[in-house]
Amino acid sequence: MKILVLGGSRFLGRTFVEAAQGQNHELTIFNRGNQNDGFKDVEIITGDRFGDLNELKNRYWDAVLDTSGFIPSTVLKSTELLKDRVKHYTFISSISVYKDWIQENLDETYPVYEMSLKEANELSKNGVNYEYYGQFKALCEVVAENNMPGRVANIRAGQLVGPNDYTDRIPYWINRIAAGDKVLAPGNPNRSIQMIDNKDLSNWILKLMTNETAGTFNATGPDYNLTMKDFLDTCIKVTGSKAEVVWASEKFLLDNKVAPWTEMPLWVPEEFPLEPELKEPWKGAFSVNISKAIESGLTFRPIEESLAEIYDWERKRSLAENEWKSGMRADREKELLELWSRK
Repeated sequence: MKILVLGGSRFLGRTFVEAAQGQNHELTIFNRGNQNDGFKDVEIITGDRFGDLNELKNRYWDAVLDTSGFIPSTVLKSTELLKDRVKHYTFISSISVYKDWIQENLDETYPVYEMSLKEANELSKNGVNYEYYGQFKALCEVVAENNMPGRVANIRAGQLVGPNDYTDRIPYWINRIAAGDKVLAPGNPNRSIQMIDNKDLSNWILKLMTNETAGTFNATGPDYNLTMKDFLDTCIKVTGSKAEVVWASEKFLLDNKVAPWTEMPLWVPEEFPLEPELKEPWKGAFSVNISKAIESGLTFRPIEESLAEIYDWERKRSLAENEWKSGMRADREKELLELWSRK
C-alpha cells in the first residue's frame, strides 16, 4: 500500500512507520519536520496542518493514518482534502472520548462527549487546548466519518506504551523500579490495569487498512486480566531490581493529596470519586471492553517484551528529576513512605 501518515515522527507514528516498512509498504509523512531524525526510505513532506495542506493536493494514497488530529477544524480540513484521494482513513482517537469511566467493561456504545464545531472552533482559536481533549477527539471522530462515511476506522486508544514515550508514565515506573529500594505503589495490588503496545497497535492498524475495515474500536490490552502487581513484578524482572513495593491505601494517598495518573501513573481510584464533585469512582478506567478489536485481528505480544524494550530505551536517556513529565519526586515519596510506615 501507499500510506500517508499525518504526524508520525514522535511516538505511535514512528513505530507505525517502522512496522509498515517491515511489510514493504510505501510511506509518506506529513508534519512540521521537528522530529524526523532517523527515518530512511520515507518521503517527508514538511507542512503544518493548522495552515496549508496544498502539498497534499493532486496526490493519491491507499490509506491514511492520522496520529496528530486533535483540533476538529484540522481534521475537517484534512478529511475534506483527502476524501477523494484515499480509500481508507484511520483516526487515532482516545478512550477519553467517553463521558466517564464509571461503568466496568464499557464498550463502543457507551456515551461520549458532545460538542458543536462552532464551540470547538471558539475554544481552540488561541491554539491547542488540552482541557477539552476528550470533547475534541469525540468531535474529530464525527467530522472524519461525515466526510468519509464508511471508510474511517476510529481507534479509541488506551494508554500507549513503547520506546519514545514522551508522557513518561510507563517509563517512570520502570525507572523507579530499576532504582531499587522501597517503592510506593497505589491501592489494591490486584487492581486491573490496561495498556497497548505501539507495535501491537501498529500491526493491527495495518490489517484494518489492508482490509479497508471501518468502524469504531476500543484499543487497549492485554487480552487477559493484568494487575498492577503483575505489571510491577514484570518491571522488577526486566530490570533485575531488588525493589520492595509498598502498597499504600487509596484513602491514604488521597488524604495526602497524591494526584492520580500524573503523580502516580496508572492509578485511577477505584474506591473513591476522582474528584469531589463526582458521585462515583471510575471503576471502568481499566476494564474497557476490547472484544470488537480482538475480533478484527488485534493481538498482543508478552508484556515482558514491551517493558524490556522500554527499559532499553530508557537507559539511553538521562533525565533530571525535574524533567520527568509524570511520576513522584524522590523526597515526596520518601516522606509518604515514612508516614505510611507509622500507620
